[in-house]
Amino acid sequence: MNQLDALRQFTTVVADTGDFRQLAQFQPRDATTNPSLILKAVQKSEYAPLLADTVAQHRGRPLDEVVDRLLVRFGTEILSIIPGRVSTEVDARLSFDEDATYTRAERLIDLYQAAGVPTERVLIKIASTWEGIRAAERLERRGIHCNLTLLFSFCQAVACGQAKVQLISPFVGRIYDWYKKQAGSAWDEAAMAGANDPGVQSVRRIYEHYKHFGIATEVMGASFRNVGQITALAGCDLLTISPELLAQLAATEAPLTRALDPQAAQGKDLPPTHYDEAAFRLALNQDAMATEKLAEGIRAFIADAEKLEALMQTA
Repeated sequence: MNQLDALRQFTTVVADTGDFRQLAQFQPRDATTNPSLILKAVQKSEYAPLLADTVAQHRGRPLDEVVDRLLVRFGTEILSIIPGRVSTEVDARLSFDEDATYTRAERLIDLYQAAGVPTERVLIKIASTWEGIRAAERLERRGIHCNLTLLFSFCQAVACGQAKVQLISPFVGRIYDWYKKQAGSAWDEAAMAGANDPGVQSVRRIYEHYKHFGIATEVMGASFRNVGQITALAGCDLLTISPELLAQLAATEAPLTRALDPQAAQGKDLPPTHYDEAAFRLALNQDAMATEKLAEGIRAFIADAEKLEALMQTA
């Protein structure tokens, strides 16, 4: 059994890509997209006609609407290949506007429904700001399920659990990147690998908190830099993995054992934790890594969204 098949015994495998032609070979249940992945896909020759066709069909409509239609077009293509759900992201420029995030999410769902896709097959992806979490809480009450992304801190995860969001995407690789950069020449790659990786430790803490307190929100580790980070989180509810790392797992037959276990988490002695807005903002402020990576992630998604818009205006 290769490591990808072994991982499926404990964890739902999700593909992290906009390149839907790569999906079938890995047989993921779900798939995630973001502005960067869609931008990367539409710059490939095989997807250029999809971009051109979407722009031609809706020429004259507001640019933000045409972008959403392109995102839904990709999502619909992905859903024709996978059996589960696709995550589609709300414009990152709305990350600090609760009402605008809510309204844009409603539009994405309306576009999916118009394409014949049932609501339960879509996760609306929203940045884990205080405003984003509040918008997601409202959407969940309407039966629109959400994937809270750009999640780097324990306080973000706790607030998402309190809001009863469907799923969170704690980022492993970007946390690892920050600590490695901070350490500079003192970084010991071997000593900080696997279970000692700071990104892995962050997801483990969140997973154990959720399972210990019976929080139903799904934990989906994301943003991996290497296979070791993935195998160290075997047993997490879901893991969203790039096609490159999926291929590495499929090509490896080394043993893989479960690393995260809900029963073990239930037996731990963990303190209950709750955040109101003031406590959330203070906790996030005190976590330099999470503050920097959240801001950086939002800026990067905005930059890629603007590049995608520029491409569409010239299509």
